[in-house]
Parts: sequence; C-alpha cells; structure tokens
Amino acid sequence: MTQDINRVVLAYSGGLDTSVILKWLQVTYNCEVVTFTADLGQGEELEPAREKALLLGIKPENIFIEDLRDEFCRDYVFPMFRANALYEGVYLLGTSIARPLISKRQIEIARNVGGDAVSHGATGKGNDQVRFELSYYALEPDIKVIAPWREWDLASRTKLLAFAEEHQIPIAKDKRGEAPFSVDANLLHTSSEGKVLEDPAEEAPNIVYQRTLSPQEAPDKDTVIEIGFENGDPVSINGEKMGPAAILTTLNKYGHDNGIGRLDLVENRFVGMKSRGVYETPGGTILLAAHRALESITLDRGAAHLKDELMPRYAELIYNGFWFSPERELLQGLIDQSQQWVTGAVRLRLYKGNATVVGRESPYSLYRQDYVTFEEDSVYDHRDAEGFIKLNALRLRLARERDRRFED
Repeated sequence: MTQDINRVVLAYSGGLDTSVILKWLQVTYNCEVVTFTADLGQGEELEPAREKALLLGIKPENIFIEDLRDEFCRDYVFPMFRANALYEGVYLLGTSIARPLISKRQIEIARNVGGDAVSHGATGKGNDQVRFELSYYALEPDIKVIAPWREWDLASRTKLLAFAEEHQIPIAKDKRGEAPFSVDANLLHTSSEGKVLEDPAEEAPNIVYQRTLSPQEAPDKDTVIEIGFENGDPVSINGEKMGPAAILTTLNKYGHDNGIGRLDLVENRFVGMKSRGVYETPGGTILLAAHRALESITLDRGAAHLKDELMPRYAELIYNGFWFSPERELLQGLIDQSQQWVTGAVRLRLYKGNATVVGRESPYSLYRQDYVTFEEDSVYDHRDAEGFIKLNALRLRLARERDRRFED
C-alpha cells in the first residue's frame, strides 16, 4: 500500500533511470512531481533534462535547474580540502561531497513548493541512498522519502526498458544495450563503477578515463603553476584571482593536460561490501598537494599532527553521509580554526601524472632559516639538546634496566 503523497521533489538527471522514476512516481503514487537538476560541473548540457521533464508532463514552474558550481566548491569542496580529507588513505570523496548539497536544495525546494516527499535514483546496494537520506532527515526530520529502487519490481535493465517503452519515455539508442560501466561526475571528479570494472584483477580500459590524459600521453614538457591561498582556501592561480568554481575548473585543465589524478581503488562501502571504482580528480589532486605544502610551513607541529589524526574520522563521516551531523560540524570548527594562518602561495611542477611541490611561502610561516641553517648561527645552543635527549631517554633507560634485572 502506497503512502498518501501529493507532491514529491525528485533529484532528476534527465537520464533513463530518473525519467523512469519520474513516470513511476506519477503512476504509483498518483502525485505531482517536481524535478530538480543540479549543475555541479558534470560537464553535460542540462537543458535536455528540462525538455524531457516537459515531455513527461511536468509543469514548467515545477522544473528547477540550478547552477550550484560556486556553492559546491565554496561550501563543500573547499571546507573538505581544509581537512586534507582522504577516505581509506587515497579517495578524494568526489561523489560523497556532492550529495549533501543536492539533498539540501531538494529539501529547500520541497519547502518552497509545498512538497511532502523527496525522491532519489540511488540503488539499494550503494552508498548514495544513505548519503541522500541521512541528509534529508537531518534537515527535515519528518520528510517522506521515496526510494524507487527499494520499492519497485523493475529489477532488470529489460524491465526498465519495457516500462519506458510502455510509457513512451524516450530511450537513447545506446541505452538499449548493456552500458559498459556507470559514471557519476561533477566539478571535482568522475567516478566509474560496474560492468567492465567489476573484476579488480583486470586493468580498466582506456575508455573509462574522461578527465585526464594518460601519463604516457602527457607532454614531455613540465608545467609550473602557483596557487595562492587565504585562510586555507585557494583564491588565485599564477597571481590571477578567481572564484571557487573557476579555480577548480582551471586546476582540472592543468591536471587533464599532465595526466594527473587517476585512481583505481577497491573501497569498503558503508553498506558492507567492497567495490571497485576508477576515479579521476585532476584539480583536486593538485590542490591537495599544494594545501598540505602550505600547511607544512604555517601549522604548528602539534596542530598539524592532530589534524592528521582526525582526518580519517572526518573523511569517513563524509563518505558515510554524515555531512550534516553534529560531529562533522564540530570537527569542521576545529579544522577551520587551524586555517587562520594558512595563507600564502605554493609552486608546483606538473609532469606526467605527478604534481610536485617546488616552493612554498607565507607571511605567517613558522619556518625559521636562522634556526635550521647548517651554517654558524647565534639563536640555537646545541648544548640544550643534551638535556632534551636525556629526559626523553629516561623512561627507555628505566625500562631496559628493569628488563635486565629480571632477565638475570
């Protein structure tokens, strides 16, 4: 028995799956559907989504297509990069960080149009269903959530296509066959999973890579760039001030041209299974290297090491969908406080898959050449090290003396 739903806001891409979901919602719930399509820099023309929604009977005033690229970078990507967040040590969380923003706008639209439910196209096996729904409930505790992949009987591609044909939903010709893999994309990354990628022992075919040249194809000439930061966020490239989305777009181009940012990963999904994904994060890979380099001269050792200890927990919260949780917000406050002095510039040499830091400077640098020089200095008394070493060795000496007593 279906719930009493009058108006539902659907996260809508315009593709086959969400178009089938749109019609399925109308048929199953006899409700009005409002579509929301977010431009997060996925690199696709979004107007066809409007045209398809109109074709499927959605009123013009119920179609929302919004450019969220700057908000995505400013309020989600950049705060995450202040933490140097990596899931399981390598993944830059490109899909994970997009879901909270999409969810937030869905809830806001639902409030504005009097919607009593929201819906998404995530499957019942993946992480995205968790990320969307945790965000929905955190922002609107009483919202009704419709997850078609957990409800309907369209369990195969054949049934999905048959439903589309029955309801006169346009099907692109290449959708009639098995897709070689699924792709999620935004300004930060592309994520490819499934089909030809399901066997982790097999190398990913070249067609998987969309955002980067291979390192072998990249030019035999290096490229040197400089990224300027203020309070932990990038604000300029090669001295030119740019907005958040323009920064990441420009870094993506540098990364693409130099074969930077590819990752082939077997990860642990929150729902319990392992999955193999191939990711491309060209600009993000460069940005992470630059940010860590600037922190190396502006953060105190204790603060830097504490950040590194907290980072895996912070990254896991984002991966698992807890962006709007109290614990993530508490960690964010600590992280943001640490960025007070992370202002300056970093130079990197980009060459065949590598982003190598070659220089860093800041007016707030803690690096003191007069202390670390190998030449004669007047600020450091070498004799102080003797007492420092003896005090740190005291517990080691006492433990060894005890061991010797009982060994004898």
